[in-house]
Amino acid sequence: MTADESALGRARERDDEDPLSHLRDRFFLPDDLYMDGNSLGPLSEDAEAALDRAVEEWRDLAIRGWTDADPDWFTYGERLGGRLASLVGAREDEVVVANSTTVNIHTLVGTFYDPERGPKIVVDDLDFPTDHYAIRAQLRSRGVDPDDALRIVESRDGRTIAREDVLDAVDDDVGMVFLPSVLYRSGQLFDIEAITEAAHDAGALAGFDLAHSVGVVPHQLADAGVDFAVWCHYKYLNAGPGAIAGLYVNERHFGVTPALAGWWGNDKETMFEMRLTYEPAASAGAFQIGTVPILSAAPLDGALDVLDDAGGVAVAREKSLALTDYLIDLVDERLPECEVGTPRTREERGGHVAVEHPEAARISEVLRERGVVVDYRPPNVVRVCPAPLYTRFEDVWHVVDRLRDIIDERAYERVGDQRGGVT
Repeated sequence: MTADESALGRARERDDEDPLSHLRDRFFLPDDLYMDGNSLGPLSEDAEAALDRAVEEWRDLAIRGWTDADPDWFTYGERLGGRLASLVGAREDEVVVANSTTVNIHTLVGTFYDPERGPKIVVDDLDFPTDHYAIRAQLRSRGVDPDDALRIVESRDGRTIAREDVLDAVDDDVGMVFLPSVLYRSGQLFDIEAITEAAHDAGALAGFDLAHSVGVVPHQLADAGVDFAVWCHYKYLNAGPGAIAGLYVNERHFGVTPALAGWWGNDKETMFEMRLTYEPAASAGAFQIGTVPILSAAPLDGALDVLDDAGGVAVAREKSLALTDYLIDLVDERLPECEVGTPRTREERGGHVAVEHPEAARISEVLRERGVVVDYRPPNVVRVCPAPLYTRFEDVWHVVDRLRDIIDERAYERVGDQRGGVT
């Protein structure tokens, strides 16, 4: 037996011992090695069934679906919020599914930014761009120059943001901190509790974009005192492309009028009285704007069943860490031409690994040609995501093995310059 065969055999043994291995059969995996679940998770049988059920209810009930569907459509956003609450460590009424992630940033930042509390907003220079676009737009709408109001924490290495640099940026001039939980490029996991404490000590509010952690990293937002958060559901929660987003608002902020008020966020007890003055729901539901899009929300309902059957996000996190540990070890052992751009400390790592190589763009394209779906992020990152609900240890071994072949063959030299995706 060769060394490679022995290593592959050990990976298969780990799969045999994996308590989540049976969940893989519930997913439709379109490629041999799907490692892009941090951009778009695959369809599950459960999500498909939930969507089919919603379509059937539309066909059979039409408008009566708002009251007679099971569950009814009228409270769909709040009910799904209740299902998600345990994933983020919140009360059920502090979470709702609504809008898109960017719209939720607009409404929450627009609602809670108060220059009298502090004119500065702390962000970082490795954020996903939409966060800055939305914040800058909200500042401009107040007549505030974003270049003056944004306090941007700069990266020391182009990969990560130092915890102490964030804490040092928070002073009495800061009214809000808005940061990601996980950096989309490197996969660095931020210390939400420490950042929130620093913000509150300075009299500021703390908000977070959890897009790259929800479903793979447990959170305790309420215990930490986080003021608000946003996220999407099409990555680790596998709810489909453009799935409805989610948000959290701490209960101490209930009753505030959202910056983007809409009829669906009105108190449901009085919304059909059709008053022309807005009465916010006494929950996170107030931040719903338009009517809940049932066909966009239904797949999430089914997708959450898979995570429930896994034993919850804490169980998924343990497997995720084991998979990313294994991936990092294999890159160290077999790919000396590559560097790992993701923090190696478990407490500082999300669910994906940034494998760095000068030819990352072209390597990612060859990987796709060879049945390994990953994505590229400038300037030199191949993002590899062994999502825990459907990825095997054997899959991770094969990904690194194909990377080894591509580098040995210099197969990337025949590929033109490539650009990464958008999420």
